[in-house]
Amino acid sequence: MQQRMQEGQVKGASETQVVLAAQRTEARLEAAQRAMSKAGRNEPSQGEIASGERAMARGATEAQLETVVQHTPSDRSLVVALDADSKLIPCWRVGKRGAQTTVDFMLDLKSRLRNRVQITTDGHRVYLDAVENAFGADIDYAQLQKIYGAVVENETRYSPAKCIGCDMKVVSGNPDPKHVSTSYVERQNLTMRMHMRRFTRLTNGFSKKVDNHRHSVALHYMFYNFCRIHQTLKVTPAMEAGVTDHVWNIEELCALLPKPTVSSSKIEKKLIAKALSTR
Repeated sequence: MQQRMQEGQVKGASETQVVLAAQRTEARLEAAQRAMSKAGRNEPSQGEIASGERAMARGATEAQLETVVQHTPSDRSLVVALDADSKLIPCWRVGKRGAQTTVDFMLDLKSRLRNRVQITTDGHRVYLDAVENAFGADIDYAQLQKIYGAVVENETRYSPAKCIGCDMKVVSGNPDPKHVSTSYVERQNLTMRMHMRRFTRLTNGFSKKVDNHRHSVALHYMFYNFCRIHQTLKVTPAMEAGVTDHVWNIEELCALLPKPTVSSSKIEKKLIAKALSTR
């Protein structure tokens, strides 16, 4: 957006035109997140989100939802939920690293589910209160804490130490040990980092503004859910979850953007007021 503003100034565009262009750009970026929220909440027969409901309706085992925290610049974190059956991302949240972001995320996840599900998180303590606050006792919840060995001396690679085991802890309900895992969501994190280079470590490609970071994440997950064919499922996660019946193309994705509207800016109002005062 800053680049477009600079280009507009170079080409002689007025300050009013630059402001209006910036406003339209922000509206387009926010459209993806609104569309994903609408698709997740308003689909009729399949339930409000994910294949947790769909799997239970057909008599399969209870679906597992995995969550993980990914740290982002400026003390921000990205919290993501993944349905282990359909690989759908039902919700995500970018916010300050802390309990409130996790609480808001779990409440959002709860609003998208109709039936009881099984949830697995890592050992981050903030999940304990957040899950209880959102689901109460109506949840099968387990935490999986990975145990890492000692760091090798003179090790220079940018990666954690070798995982030597896992510690599972049942927090609530009766989770099935066979489905207590965070492997799927960790693999999804790799997909996210490969598709959004602003998540790449040790580079200068990180987000400079939190709002732009949120918009980028929303666009990625909209594309991931509806447009990208999953290599294992051979369909998109949204199709596997029953949210849509076909692979979306980019034209359909762009069609969700709101039509640009011209609204009066503060600059225009000041110019009008100044012009009237000189008469």
